[in-house]
Amino acid sequence: MGTAAVDREDGRAEALSPHARGRSGRSASEKGFLVERAATFYRPRRTFRCSPLAPVPVVSTLLPQHLRNTLTFILAGGRGERLHPLTLTRAKPAVPFAGSYRIIDFTLSNCIHSGLRRIFILTQYRARSLEEHIRFGWNFLPRRLEQFIVTRPPQHGDTNAWYSGTADAIFHNLDAMRAERPDNVLILSGDHIYKMDYGRMLQDHLERDAVLTIGAVRIPTADARRFGVLEVDEKDVVRSFVEKPNKDAPEVPGQPGYCLGSMGIYIFRTEELVRRLEDDHVAGEESTHDFGKDIIPRMIGDGRVIAHHFVDIDGNPDPYWRDVGTIESYFEAHQDLCRPSPALNLYEDAWPVFTQWHNDPPAKTLFDEPGRRSEVIDSLMCPGVVVSGATVRRSVLANRVYVDERTLLEDVILFRGARVGKDVKIRRAIIDKWTIVPDGTRIGFDPAEDRRRFTVSETGIVVVPHKYPFA
Repeated sequence: MGTAAVDREDGRAEALSPHARGRSGRSASEKGFLVERAATFYRPRRTFRCSPLAPVPVVSTLLPQHLRNTLTFILAGGRGERLHPLTLTRAKPAVPFAGSYRIIDFTLSNCIHSGLRRIFILTQYRARSLEEHIRFGWNFLPRRLEQFIVTRPPQHGDTNAWYSGTADAIFHNLDAMRAERPDNVLILSGDHIYKMDYGRMLQDHLERDAVLTIGAVRIPTADARRFGVLEVDEKDVVRSFVEKPNKDAPEVPGQPGYCLGSMGIYIFRTEELVRRLEDDHVAGEESTHDFGKDIIPRMIGDGRVIAHHFVDIDGNPDPYWRDVGTIESYFEAHQDLCRPSPALNLYEDAWPVFTQWHNDPPAKTLFDEPGRRSEVIDSLMCPGVVVSGATVRRSVLANRVYVDERTLLEDVILFRGARVGKDVKIRRAIIDKWTIVPDGTRIGFDPAEDRRRFTVSETGIVVVPHKYPFA
């Protein structure tokens, strides 16, 4: 039988043999640790490290009751049309980010760190890539302990049709909700980049006896048309909610130029959510079956709806939260990662971002000779990358990328498996997976030629689609 271990204050692992645990199956030191952990609201750092032969630890009994009694739905069926052509072959949550990750990995990692272990991912558009990523990268929760991360396309609910809105997606999965019988339901979007402890929001929801709590982030009023906007009183009770307002949005009291934007994060009391979804379904064509346009505005004034101000895991009142729903915002988020001190820290131990593991070798640079010297500056290189006598500046190179000699890359994002030939020059571009760029190619230097062959954003960012066939 294998042995388990528990983290000690000094960071070392204390071995716990089965014989040292007594009749209860736990040693005295382990019992003390577990009691302390159960009394703590927030998630602990990785508590158990088990050998492959060790029994799976009963994590579910260590989580606070309110976390165990919360069911999570992640809406992950969006088309992401503003990200075309990156979303021509995949759903928006499945779009790669920062080389090694998918966008949805950030939401899922937040769930795991927050102690949420019952998660349904509602898929729809171009779901194959996303479903494979979840199946092979997020299959580690023990179902026998009532912990799971499961994808559910529309056909798994009580309909064969596509979901007609965010509320409709949850309505057609009421069977799953009834089977799990949660006290509260957390609804998330799978296409934003941020780090958040949902446990804090759930605690706020319970302490204030709310029927609905909405995650809110401060945004410039100039960006209000892209979001649902909340108006709150001095106690953060929501007084109005407008989805993507056409006129001036209400400003945050005392903060001119800023308003409160909805993060697409909702915590409902289960019975209230079920009642509202059933009423919305009865409304038929009179409703768009959307939370922001239909469900939430009807709830304002009927019950206690509050806003929860987002602060990141470090308590930063101006936290990192990005909707990378356009080519420009997606590109800028990657440029920020290449800066010496990026706003999003991917290197901290306290809140790592999990993803599917690929067994790729270490990254490597080759040659230090005149004319083909490898130089990689302010860039991210993932495992399996080979830079062979090329110059790379402010770029993100995903797993298994190969860049050949005398090539120049500036402000470039290369997806997994892309290969760039010799004497190539690319700047301000995104190259999708498994694309082979021939020797001598120029991208980002001739706007007319780029628009003839590729997709070019309003600011001149060139996007080369998946496996583009260079002639």
